[in-house]
Amino acid sequence: MAAKNYMDVDDLEVYKKLCRLHIEVCELTHTWPQEEKYELGGQARRSSNSSPAQLAEKNDDRHIRNKIEGVNRSRGEAAETIHHLFMAKLKGYITDKVYFEFRGRYKECIRMLNGLEKTLERKIPERERRWQIAEKSAVYGSIDEPLTQGWPDAVT
Repeated sequence: MAAKNYMDVDDLEVYKKLCRLHIEVCELTHTWPQEEKYELGGQARRSSNSSPAQLAEKNDDRHIRNKIEGVNRSRGEAAETIHHLFMAKLKGYITDKVYFEFRGRYKECIRMLNGLEKTLERKIPERERRWQIAEKSAVYGSIDEPLTQGWPDAVT
């Protein structure tokens, strides 16, 4: 068998983690009150499934920018799932411990998606890149970490 020169979506560790999280979110939401199974539960299930689905949809695209778009959408769906779980915590359907465990795992996936985006961005000629991908390294929460928030500076 010849070696592949590309990765299938199920070769991506972040994809596997997001799929596992979706299964667990489904199991979790089915324990919520009946009236929430199709409201908040349905939203959490849809967004948790959409995160890996966005990666799958764009993985075989031939254009790097479209792959990056899939990564961005996946990241947004993961953040939306965190929101739905936060609302479940506020409503008392899950404990703080359960919420923070899921949140931590989703945040890990978001960091992995950030890395995937940077890797894909490096495949674009430097003059055509949308973002600066060279960053100062800093320990999270250190005094060296910049305090600016918001969108990254555009490359001009």
